[in-house]
Amino acid sequence: MHSKIVLFIVVAVALGFAACNSTFTPKPKGFYKINFPEKKYTSFSKEGYPYSFEYPVYAQVIKDSTFFGEATENPWWINVNFPQFNGKIFVSYKEIGKNKFEKLVNDAFTLTGKHTVKATGKEDSLMVNKNGVHGMFFKVLGDVATSYQFFLTDSTKNFLYGAMYLEATPNSDSSKPVNEFILQDMKHLIETFNWKK
Repeated sequence: MHSKIVLFIVVAVALGFAACNSTFTPKPKGFYKINFPEKKYTSFSKEGYPYSFEYPVYAQVIKDSTFFGEATENPWWINVNFPQFNGKIFVSYKEIGKNKFEKLVNDAFTLTGKHTVKATGKEDSLMVNKNGVHGMFFKVLGDVATSYQFFLTDSTKNFLYGAMYLEATPNSDSSKPVNEFILQDMKHLIETFNWKK
């Protein structure tokens, strides 16, 4: 009986030493695989709206009736919702004349600037689409609430501001695939955008 106990202890100690000498390989952090839908677009050209554009079939255009608890300035504010990704492109429309053009442009830069506190950088570029609609595109780098924003205008009557948000804690690494996927849709919206009045 005594020899069995000694043998058990020797085997246990030997296994303990063998386990201590094995190489430990940590597992990297992983992220969920995201299945992206095929890119297909449909037209938003609702009667009474001063603009039209194409948006993805897997998104929903919802009328936005409140702005921080207050009524919107006019009935043409919308959200392009991406329920599969918990994302939105907020779209606000303002009429030039009721609002000064310079103030609208300054407000767009100010809104973008509010996100630069946590940003690692900011890029902006002028743009003109195939319909002659011009504006500015903003890319904010780093762990920010909204990485992409834009405004479109005809400089005389119409001004539209858009910003993409994901309803998640800002993390540029983990949100990068979804950000880039929705960015393609935002760029398509901008490229097909047209004023109706």
